[in-house]
Amino acid sequence: MLLRAAALALTLALPAMAQDVADMAPRDGWTVIPTAQTFDQLVEGTRGAAKAGGLAVVTMAGPTDAAAQRGIDIPGNRVIGLYNNDFAVRVLRQSTAAMIEAPIRVYVTENADGTATLSYKLPSAVLAPYMTEAPDLAAIAAELDAAFATVAATATGS
Repeated sequence: MLLRAAALALTLALPAMAQDVADMAPRDGWTVIPTAQTFDQLVEGTRGAAKAGGLAVVTMAGPTDAAAQRGIDIPGNRVIGLYNNDFAVRVLRQSTAAMIEAPIRVYVTENADGTATLSYKLPSAVLAPYMTEAPDLAAIAAELDAAFATVAATATGS
């Protein structure tokens, strides 16, 4: 009987948990920008905004469409990798290990109310673990921070 009650409580809590997980919360080392845009609008706006930051879209991935093909409905979720060859060459000259972080990604998530949020780890936070061995990465990371801020501002209209 106790086991059934626990299972029922968990089942009733799952929709609320799923809704809470869908909305991105601010966190250290990240930029999180809620918007009034829909998921599709923000994905397209972010892709188009890459050039404004001097970057290119080099990867895109997300589980939403594949889940839908399996009959599973989940909120919109897309990871977009941004970079350019100039940054790649400059980072490689400083640290081969740091290139594992390329491309640096932005994350578009659909909120429970149908709006979307643009989030990303600051490039300076992504590259921080490599700066002790390659201090000149700090200048490159600062440039990438500015480029990502431009992309985000352009995509979100903020």
